Amino acid sequence: MVERRAVFRPDRRAFLTAASALLAAGFPLQARAARAKPRLAAIDWAMLETAVAIGHMPVAACELIRFREDAISPAIPDDVVDLGLRGAPNFELLQLTRPDLILTSPYYIRYQTRLQTLAPVVNLPFYTPQEPPLPKAVAALHTLAEAVEDDPAGDRAADRAQTELDQLARRLRPFSDRPVALVHIGDARHVQAFGHDSLFGSTLTRLALQNAWNEATAFSFMAPVPLERLASMHEARLVIVGQIPPPALHGLRRSVLWRALPPVAGGRLYLLPDVNAFGAVPAALRFARLLTEAFEAGPMAWT
Repeated sequence: MVERRAVFRPDRRAFLTAASALLAAGFPLQARAARAKPRLAAIDWAMLETAVAIGHMPVAACELIRFREDAISPAIPDDVVDLGLRGAPNFELLQLTRPDLILTSPYYIRYQTRLQTLAPVVNLPFYTPQEPPLPKAVAALHTLAEAVEDDPAGDRAADRAQTELDQLARRLRPFSDRPVALVHIGDARHVQAFGHDSLFGSTLTRLALQNAWNEATAFSFMAPVPLERLASMHEARLVIVGQIPPPALHGLRRSVLWRALPPVAGGRLYLLPDVNAFGAVPAALRFARLLTEAFEAGPMAWT
């Protein structure tokens, strides 16, 4: 007679109940790794870009209509909830999105206490007067990845960014013979000059190009200056970041001073599409790509 051993077949319902209990307790490690990504809500645009860069799309963010117009990329899906103005977010709507983490910056420190009543807050600085923001933006990739318990995502994003910046820097070597003046035009008589403490100026340095604007800047990263100040940049390539407003464009076309500026008269004028001046690594990469493409395509014809 052959002895039959009893075979243990656990009840499926009991098994699932036990598994659920283990998951709730945080065990085992494999189960923790497989859990859903934390729900993020971004008040600050640089933090929004950083979250996207590490592959953690927020469930909610501020001023998405304007972000899509000003930043262009990265693309934000339509199902991400718009929380209203960055300076006055909708706290009731924010609460309804049930965030696990709220992403902000020192610009919105006045809301810190209130935000902390809704969820833990990750507050990272990007723009500090006289300090280049690009290194801070790269560091933010690692810090945020650590906060969402996905350290490899931060490493991958930083490595991709540094590799692409190295590649673009090599393509830009032929253009290192002249300094670069980076400006945004608001009206026909003034420009905003991007210094080393702007994202664009900081990225310019990373690309081994010289910034023609070397004075102290105002408003953290942009210095509004009269148009005639550009007359001293005799050898520079002049790069306009963002579309020129129609009234300003009309005024510049009639401006004798504008036409006499050395970069304009010398045919060294370039125009880039809109880029998020308050962005993070994705904005820096977009700026670097557009600058490289513009230089390789050649200067624009001014009419």
